[in-house]
Amino acid sequence: MRVLLCTLPQRTHFLTMVPLAWALRTAGHEVRVASLPRLTDLITDAGLTAVPVGRDVDVERMDRPEDRAQWRRGLPKPYDLAEVGAENVDWAELTESHRAFTQWGHRLHNQPMMADLVRLAQQWRPDLVLWEPNTFAGAIAAKACGAAHGRLLFTMDVYGVTHAHIRQVNSRLVPPERDDALAEWLESYARRYGFAFTEDLVSGQFTVDQLSPSLRIGAPLHYVPMRHIPYGGRAVVPPWVWAPRSRPRVALTLGLSATDHFDGYTLNVADVLDSLADLDVEVVATIAAAEQPKLPRVPDNVRVVDYVPLHALAPTCAAVVNHGGFGTLSTVARYGVPQLVLPFHFEGPLLAGKLAAQGAGLVVQPGAATGATVREQLGRLLDEPVFRERAEALRAEIEALPTPNEVAGQLVELTAKYRAG
Repeated sequence: MRVLLCTLPQRTHFLTMVPLAWALRTAGHEVRVASLPRLTDLITDAGLTAVPVGRDVDVERMDRPEDRAQWRRGLPKPYDLAEVGAENVDWAELTESHRAFTQWGHRLHNQPMMADLVRLAQQWRPDLVLWEPNTFAGAIAAKACGAAHGRLLFTMDVYGVTHAHIRQVNSRLVPPERDDALAEWLESYARRYGFAFTEDLVSGQFTVDQLSPSLRIGAPLHYVPMRHIPYGGRAVVPPWVWAPRSRPRVALTLGLSATDHFDGYTLNVADVLDSLADLDVEVVATIAAAEQPKLPRVPDNVRVVDYVPLHALAPTCAAVVNHGGFGTLSTVARYGVPQLVLPFHFEGPLLAGKLAAQGAGLVVQPGAATGATVREQLGRLLDEPVFRERAEALRAEIEALPTPNEVAGQLVELTAKYRAG
């Protein structure tokens, strides 16, 4: 069958799609990946076939400062509903934030690719369209050509949970009190391309979820569980990673978003490294090249690098200090390594809380993340066996999930079920 993957030009969103894309290819299906032109090189570097659609627009320059500040604290409104629940919010405030996010987020990101993507789908006629949960253009394109379609999550399903809350509240209201800006916007495209609005335009006919049960949140939707397979793009493993070690290794990695999309890290990295200087551990700190000159010194037990493949580094570690991003936290969890999470962005605080509740790690909120607190909590991870035990339990939970190869077979059945005609 023909499979079209659709994603906004976000590196981390695309990378989580690659293992399933390759599973579909090796199962004999024809796979193409559609995104804005600026993602083309990343797609082809992964050995996949790229189809550039639309025009490159730097929508991040249009982000409002108050929105960016909120993203650094955690889930922005209205998607904090996934954490606080609909019963704890003011409906007028919720609908206002939902309308603003739809206008300044989803609409701006999807419009540049919408028309081209629909034309591609109508001409190539895919059997299945898989879209990451912000690429609503993928759902519109699928419906416009009669393809089955589903979401492929790159993190917790804060989108599906939030919209389920909004639908639930709306079901208790009567016009004109009802308000669903996202559905209203998607309905306008449905009319343009000649079909009726249905809820699957928001949440897919099914959803592939890459989180283990302990870390997952969900709505009353059809979920297809899948094991997360780490993939971070081109990678070279330096010899020191696998060379014999005389003491435990601890990794410090704070992700790419802090420097790619924001103005740097939210904690004093030099203070953290200094606090670990007299511990009998080897610290590997992945610090962006632009941030390294800001370090006044590097302790003798610290190795600073700008990048090392996490799926190669994590298995060699006794503990990992990280920012709680989906890819980082999921990769470390897959290898049964305890984690100290310093969440600073989007789903990080919620995902870190799930990890701590499962017992495989500890959380220090960014405002409290000093060198002293990091040293104290890291000491607990290294000294208390329960964290390693719970991390191993989480690893077993992850390994019990279906692989992308197994999910590829399920997708054939789902395509036959949902494809028009």
